[in-house]
Amino acid sequence: MSEQRALLSSPRKRSPLKLAFYGLAVIVFLGCLWGGYVWWKMDRTQSSNLDAPSDVAIILGASMWGDSPSPGLKERLDEALRLYQEKKFSHIIVSGGLDRPEYKYTEAEGMRMYLVAHGIPETSVVLENKARSTYENLLFSQEIMKERGWTSAVIVTHQYHGMRSKNIADFLKYNHPQLGLTESRTLQMKYHKPREVLAYTKWKVDELLIRLGWK
Repeated sequence: MSEQRALLSSPRKRSPLKLAFYGLAVIVFLGCLWGGYVWWKMDRTQSSNLDAPSDVAIILGASMWGDSPSPGLKERLDEALRLYQEKKFSHIIVSGGLDRPEYKYTEAEGMRMYLVAHGIPETSVVLENKARSTYENLLFSQEIMKERGWTSAVIVTHQYHGMRSKNIADFLKYNHPQLGLTESRTLQMKYHKPREVLAYTKWKVDELLIRLGWK
């Protein structure tokens, strides 16, 4: 009897497999919560009210198709053209490096050619040819702004990309950065929005590492 009581009173040990399953379930649940929160915030991001003109627009690069901007990049360029014609800014920084070694032009060079072909004076367009990420787009463009004495900027990109862009600009201590956002009719949002959730998550990890001095 004493042996039976001891067996009944002793705590059951959960198997490592069950513990791993519960841990995985918690991680998946938290990941879904985080992804839903980011998606919600992403969808709520809107263009700024551009009541007063800014010094410059920063067009964030996207892929080139050979020697020409891709359809998605053209959408960003067309939005910048519209805002320029409305006198929301007088200068434009086009930011983006070389997509592939065999390409003839960087993203920035392709963007400048497109803008000039659509009536923007070449002297109004400044190249930033090095950036390979949104963080570098805004970091290197900020350096150009400081060199030229520009203090206010409109960041031109797609709507789904606006939240991360604004978050990075705030981290870099831009002075009240504005957003000029366009919806896409060419990009597949069922691919780009989930990818943006992952990109935003990676950025938040990178932000923490930068603050800690580990990156």
